[in-house]
Amino acid sequence: MSAGAGPASGIVSSTSGVVAYDWRSVRVGGGGFTPGIVFSPVERGLAWLRSDMGGAYRWDAAAKQWVPLQDRVSESSFMGIESIAADPVDAGTVYLAAGMNWSAPAAIFRSTDYGKTWREARVPFAMGGNENGRGLGERLAIDPFAHDRLLFASRHQGLWASDDAGANWRKLDAFPLAGLGLPTNRRETHGGLSFVVFDAKLRGRVFVGSADPGDRHLLRSDDGGKTWSAVTGGPAADMLPVKAVIGSDGLLTITYCDGIGPNGITRGAVWRFDPARGAWRDVTPKVMPSRGAQAPVGGYMGVAVAASDPQTIAVSTVDRSNPVDTVWLSHDGGAHWDELWKRSVRDVSATPFLDFGGKANFGHWIAGLAIDPFDANHAAYVTGATVYATGELQKSGTMQWAPWTQGIEQTAIITLVSPTGGAHLVSGFGDIGGFRHDDFTVSPAHQHINPFLSNTNTLDYGGRAPLVMVRSGNTHARVVPDTSLAWSADGGATWSLLHVPKGAPHADGTPLPEETGNAAITVSADGRTFLVETDQPRLTRNRGATWQAVTGLPSRTRVTSDKQDAKRFYAIDFASNRVVRSDDGGARFRALVGKGLPADLSAAHSDNREAPAPILADPNRAGALWLNLGGALYRSADFGDSWQRTGQAITIERYGLGKAAPGRKDAALYALGTLGGLRAVWRSIDGGATWQQINDEAHQWGLRIRVISGDPRQFGRIYIGTDGRGIVYGDPRTGPAEGTE
Repeated sequence: MSAGAGPASGIVSSTSGVVAYDWRSVRVGGGGFTPGIVFSPVERGLAWLRSDMGGAYRWDAAAKQWVPLQDRVSESSFMGIESIAADPVDAGTVYLAAGMNWSAPAAIFRSTDYGKTWREARVPFAMGGNENGRGLGERLAIDPFAHDRLLFASRHQGLWASDDAGANWRKLDAFPLAGLGLPTNRRETHGGLSFVVFDAKLRGRVFVGSADPGDRHLLRSDDGGKTWSAVTGGPAADMLPVKAVIGSDGLLTITYCDGIGPNGITRGAVWRFDPARGAWRDVTPKVMPSRGAQAPVGGYMGVAVAASDPQTIAVSTVDRSNPVDTVWLSHDGGAHWDELWKRSVRDVSATPFLDFGGKANFGHWIAGLAIDPFDANHAAYVTGATVYATGELQKSGTMQWAPWTQGIEQTAIITLVSPTGGAHLVSGFGDIGGFRHDDFTVSPAHQHINPFLSNTNTLDYGGRAPLVMVRSGNTHARVVPDTSLAWSADGGATWSLLHVPKGAPHADGTPLPEETGNAAITVSADGRTFLVETDQPRLTRNRGATWQAVTGLPSRTRVTSDKQDAKRFYAIDFASNRVVRSDDGGARFRALVGKGLPADLSAAHSDNREAPAPILADPNRAGALWLNLGGALYRSADFGDSWQRTGQAITIERYGLGKAAPGRKDAALYALGTLGGLRAVWRSIDGGATWQQINDEAHQWGLRIRVISGDPRQFGRIYIGTDGRGIVYGDPRTGPAEGTE
């Protein structure tokens, strides 16, 4: 379905107040970190993928796309996948270890129907699916000789076992490493037990790695976990085992790093262990120079062994910035290595954003690496931005790779707008900037560049001149190298740099908001005035050629422009607890009485540069405003002079406005909120008086929702920017098109 397609009329509404909606993803393709990929050992064409904040996926070979598996999940934490395990007997059975961080809920999910339905079992140990060390693993493993028995290598609380297919768990007290316990600081975590590997050919043999500091990093049991012994030898104690795999010859191949990653790794190694002889061998690829200041920085993480030939081994580097991360391939058990980066090319035409910094390189954060057990030519590796696959792993000469991301939308959306003209959707992403979306079914060609700001923090458009757009953003550096501001005259297809004069330096030496991306920018309804929220707010009416100070507007407060009246801008002065308004195009602001508002407006305040403006303006009516005060919704029809409370039954977290329903005057409201004890996505077409649920059990996305907007030209259309599952959009179900432009 393309962006121009209209929504449905003949809205289906049940007596329970649910409006039936059809939901689809806006295609970008990949975009984020997917730390682990696992091929099924028993069914050709079946693979599983885990992401750090967007749930898990299954490759559907018939449909040739990845299928998201956890859109039904309403618990935010369960979208961070710590580990994944494919059953070695029954292809349709798969397990997910889900938990975003150590302070959030954690569970083991089990499916016996390829992920269509799940059994959830809350567990007493913590996980860290989106913490440092998320590339380690796999931490969850199934006993190939008793496939209802599982082991889980936890980060903080030792080794755990289940004898009933993950329904119940007990700590293995016989295991000698009890764990370091939960951190005391939310920003901290532990690598903990990094992997569990069963030997598929020898009953009872299992290995567990430890990425915590200490002198015991590899533990072995030959009786199914009843007794354990530390495996001596191998690399120095400061090398931490991060991933391992056992080949059909019984040899264990382990990758090592001097940290748990995905950042901060400076050294690494690859070793092989022969359990029958108790012998170690260092098979680290030899890189010249291998020592001294010129030696490449970085470690090794991904590891795979071909099922058809245990002498065929692949490993990936991680954090090797010079020259680039790579995959190494050996056909003789690690005696000799081939560096695949040097003879690989990548076709990213299906996801052109990967070329934004020049031709897409081999990748970074290559934590996951797998060789198809049914086809040794088919291999895949993950990066911080995509998943690459090849069908030519065994080929000599140039090797072709391409993104393997059809169906994967693993991105964090910071902001989005649906303008009154031009493309129906323009987005602001974390890490990859954002896009103008002309067709929702293809990865967009128009990425926000000139400048490229990795995070787009704010977006705005002129309500009566919607092709004029402005944005602010930041990079991953403390200070943006050039400018954190840009404007567009063609609806986001191309952008121009916008420089605002620097303000007075901060006494404490902290960077200015215009240097960090903290200064939001707003455009007037006619597209002629740009107002930037620096320490001393400034505006320009000539695209940045000259600037003037704004009076009466507090420092660093978010401004909203009226979408129809170019003279009007609105904001909240939290020091005086008053709404302020400009009637002269932004030059001067004055306080309003704000009749009907509570005395304390602080609930609408946020220092987060990514937070939406507290006041929203109806895109199709001058002076029609909305304000969310800590979940309570207020509205004004007279440019902010007076307000009235509405929607008393609902507590709102995020909300947006869209085209009014046929025969209605008020903008349609769309919200993430709680009503009657149910946290869901809701719609109101009567100014907030009554609400109907528009999502359902199959469309929850962890309820990790950062931004919501309706469409000002299509009644019923809603856009949702999630934190991990990309952008989804919905239209009322069934019937011919109605209310479209």
